[in-house]
Amino acid sequence: MKYRLLDLLACPICKKFPLELIVIEEKTYEREVQLKNKPFCELYCGLKMVKIEDLDITPCEECFKKEIVTGVLYCDKCGRWYPIDEEIPRMLPDELRDEKYEKEFLRKHKDKLPSKILLEGKPFNLAE
Repeated sequence: MKYRLLDLLACPICKKFPLELIVIEEKTYEREVQLKNKPFCELYCGLKMVKIEDLDITPCEECFKKEIVTGVLYCDKCGRWYPIDEEIPRMLPDELRDEKYEKEFLRKHKDKLPSKILLEGKPFNLAE
């Protein structure tokens, strides 16, 4: 997943923006980046995790070289979490989510995730 997606994504359930990002694994690619219009994002810098208006210097060139391979998007308003797996954010409504897959994701990454997700996250957590 590209960091700049955080400028667009909101919780599909409660519509909270921006979502909190927890990166478990990222890759950096050597890419030639020349941006004419900076900042590229309009409201939120996902790489620095701040509003665009709060940045002195925008890290757009650095951002374009990075990809989140594994991580979690977390909504602190409704407590839902969404896995990022193989660079794909899986942001489905509760009824379409796969409990077995998501609990296995939590177990696999439990050392890198906060208890608010592991033990209290919705719709699935490891305390159940």
